[in-house]
Amino acid sequence: MPNANEDNLTELSQVQRRAVSELLRVSPVADDLARRFQQAGFSLALVGGSVRDALLGRLGNDLDFTTDARPEDVLKIVRPWADSVWEVGIAFGTVGCQKDGRVGDAVQRFEIEVTTYRSEAYDRTSRKPEVSYGDSIEEDLVRRDFTVNAMAVALPEKEFIDPHGGLEDLAARVLRTPGTPEDSFSDDPLRMLRAARFAAQLDFEVAPEVIGAMTDMADRIEIVSAERIRDEFNKLILSPHPRKGLALLVDTGLAAHFVPELPALRLESDEHHRHKDVYEHSLTVLEQAIDLEENGPDLVLRLAALLHDIGKPRTRRFETDGRVSFHHHEVVGAKMTKKRLTALKYSNDMVKDIGRLVELHLRFHGYGTGEWTDSAVRRYVRDAGPLLERLHKLTRSDCTTRNKRKASALSRAYDGLEERIAQLKEQEELDSIRPDLDGNQIMEVLGVGPGPVVGKAYGFLLELRLENGPMDHDDAVSALKEWWAAQG
Repeated sequence: MPNANEDNLTELSQVQRRAVSELLRVSPVADDLARRFQQAGFSLALVGGSVRDALLGRLGNDLDFTTDARPEDVLKIVRPWADSVWEVGIAFGTVGCQKDGRVGDAVQRFEIEVTTYRSEAYDRTSRKPEVSYGDSIEEDLVRRDFTVNAMAVALPEKEFIDPHGGLEDLAARVLRTPGTPEDSFSDDPLRMLRAARFAAQLDFEVAPEVIGAMTDMADRIEIVSAERIRDEFNKLILSPHPRKGLALLVDTGLAAHFVPELPALRLESDEHHRHKDVYEHSLTVLEQAIDLEENGPDLVLRLAALLHDIGKPRTRRFETDGRVSFHHHEVVGAKMTKKRLTALKYSNDMVKDIGRLVELHLRFHGYGTGEWTDSAVRRYVRDAGPLLERLHKLTRSDCTTRNKRKASALSRAYDGLEERIAQLKEQEELDSIRPDLDGNQIMEVLGVGPGPVVGKAYGFLLELRLENGPMDHDDAVSALKEWWAAQG
């Protein structure tokens, strides 16, 4: 039977073979660029995530390089070579460019970033990292976040540089820091959040000493800007294993500093599933929502699934019969969701959409076994608007009961609702329900000009449309006149 060392050596050899294959694929572009740096008297190396991904057999066309050339020299080298160049990150020593290169028989587009050797550190009172340039690749690698990202391949000679044992950590699927985690997180506290993100993305374990430092230094995340936290959090949520990263954020106390509503769920009991707390239920709903995705990761759906029950702690009531209730938690939760996402600088559209999904996630439970009128179905569709498909997925995901009979009944009921929506859509234009008369027609019938009365009349006709379905023109005119007469 092979021992652990033999297993590790086997994994290492597989990792190295994958890397050779991946590096050969990008060599035409990478080596061409490296020779240009050599001719200008500078060094160039593939670095960080690109090397890690090459070793994992998943290197894409986004390539990260590091160099001893200063940004102004990098620009002189890449401008005549690249198809386009951008300087968005130049204040941090990074020059970006795009280059089309032949790979085999096909032409592929490469997105390239070249960053000058550097070291970053946070001032205790600053939200932005201070950048200073280094003079050696070893100096550059030691300031990287994790050993699996602190490897490089010098080009064009293909010399593998790994001063911190990143290859072995990659084979063992563990996240460690090149130096002490305390120094690393002090330099850039966002790295604590990146540890959780990489655990979720790569399904890696985080070393105990790293978890300890994350726990001890969690409050340091507060000096990082909301935008940087949001971007890292998004990557975690969109990863293949978000539960793993979220659990790490909650367990270390990091989540309490930028999304405190999530750990707050741990203390609450779900009234329908007493074997689970709301925190575990929410993570399960997230995973079930992911299983229903059809066109890749959906950030709006995933965040709505994660946050759909955050109103429960504030609405918890202990009833006289011993039950626990959370009345109107969807309304409270929608407001809390909007406030939290706004604080994290999400776009207005995302805040609105995710808040709306949270607000509507319980609506289906009034459907029962199909007692809704056509009017109620129309309102459900209208209230969901363009979010209807996501609402379908969120509602189905919200069933986490272990009672198979109950789960099956809920699924059948929702099947029935979707069938009714489809039937009504065939009969009516449910996706764009409007009154049977437009504003101009209303003014013509009532003999009035633009003003508040037209809006009131429009609202009356819309309610009539939702309640009764489509009306022909004459019936709509008659109904409007009756309403107008009743207004006095």
